[in-house]
Amino acid sequence: MRAALADLPPGPVLVGCSGGPDSLALAAATAFVAPRAGRGAGAVVVDHGLQEGSAQVAARAAAQCRGLGLDPVLVVEVQVGTDGGPEAAARTVRHEVLADAAARTGAVAVLLGHTLDDQAEQVLLGLARGSGLRSLGGMPAVRDHLVRPFLGLRREQTVAACAAAGLTPWHDPTNASGPGLRTAVRTRVMPLLDDVLGPGVAAALARTGDQLQEAAEVLEPLADALLIRASAGGGWDTATLAAAPAGVRRSALRALALTAGASPGALARSHVLSLDALVVDWRGQGPVDLPGGLRVQRSCGRLLVARPGSGGT
Repeated sequence: MRAALADLPPGPVLVGCSGGPDSLALAAATAFVAPRAGRGAGAVVVDHGLQEGSAQVAARAAAQCRGLGLDPVLVVEVQVGTDGGPEAAARTVRHEVLADAAARTGAVAVLLGHTLDDQAEQVLLGLARGSGLRSLGGMPAVRDHLVRPFLGLRREQTVAACAAAGLTPWHDPTNASGPGLRTAVRTRVMPLLDDVLGPGVAAALARTGDQLQEAAEVLEPLADALLIRASAGGGWDTATLAAAPAGVRRSALRALALTAGASPGALARSHVLSLDALVVDWRGQGPVDLPGGLRVQRSCGRLLVARPGSGGT
């Protein structure tokens, strides 16, 4: 926590606290370290309203944060939509609340309690989905106003920290038996990998994520520069794209699709390879449809992006 706060600009911080062991241990660490570093520290508790008794869980989390000395402590009730599934919709509205809370309180960062175990699960899910390099890298320790100081800690360490501090964390029942792919990875896949491959799988996956994030930091600027060079007349010049190394070109095509509005969660490697074929394996094939209602076609040596029926390019 000291290292995480030392890298931030001057100003107060907020802890995103659900009341679970990870975020409650984070709240305790922040309450101890922040004042000694000359910082104010508060918390924000998001009540998603997805489970019976969620208001009581949020109230108890807020009370424990106040008991630690955090101030202000905000409790925000939200309505979770359905776009992208319940997990994605809850994450979207939660991040919106955290950003708004930081703006209202003048916080320079919102601290989140994700651990090495969460990171390993994220990397494994990315591998299973064939995600892009950035997604395969898992969660960054710092992105915009979000900071994750505990990515090097194991989940059992946060549980032990709460016990040592006399805190009573809430254990979300959906983490053990709820629906969803992440729950299955946590309760069935990761234990099986440990049994078959031996202990240390989670740490190895997290290290892989770190290396992939480093690779993405190199590749993404090259891909962005390629798109700028290839930009021509409302589209992208295929000759310029084809002259680039395959890795840079395909990264650029993925970025092109996402920037145009393709759904990040549904954009697959197969979509990127189809776009790549329009560039380097052109045989007069038809357009490529992308998730999110987009269509990319090749015309007069350029890639053009349109929404079918919109008449726009």
